[in-house]
Amino acid sequence: MSRPRPEPVQVIKTRRDGALERLVGGVPYIAFLGIRFERHGDELTAVLPYADRLIGNPMLPALHGGATAAFLETTAIVELAWARMWGLIEAGTPEAQAEAEARPNWPRTIDLTVDYLRSGLPRDAYARARINRSGRRYASVHVEAWQDNRSRLFAQATGHFLMPGLDG
Repeated sequence: MSRPRPEPVQVIKTRRDGALERLVGGVPYIAFLGIRFERHGDELTAVLPYADRLIGNPMLPALHGGATAAFLETTAIVELAWARMWGLIEAGTPEAQAEAEARPNWPRTIDLTVDYLRSGLPRDAYARARINRSGRRYASVHVEAWQDNRSRLFAQATGHFLMPGLDG
């Protein structure tokens, strides 16, 4: 009996990249802010490209606190949705693939606490989220944002989220 041949690496990469694009491509707010996501394996890095409209204090100039908070919250929510989608993609069954290709049911924010550690400068920002706990009903996520130096954060957040599918 012969084993099925493994999929070529490029096919797998294309499938994963397509899944990520489907996930974030249909959210107008992500597009409005200009946020994009870079994928390396199952790890996502969010990128908030600099734009003049994101400046809150033109005297410094500094990124608006609301834009920073939105960037952190979006990163957390996409990370939660991606972690779920990643499992479906990797399962490889037709049912899991169909579910992964369906319109995502997003986690809902319960609360988000943002720590503004320093002013966000007028340049690109990056963020990564780490899921501390994710269960059937609830998830806790920590997000860190930086600009030029990964070890020099300008903001961080902790959020709690209601996971989809349990509240109708």
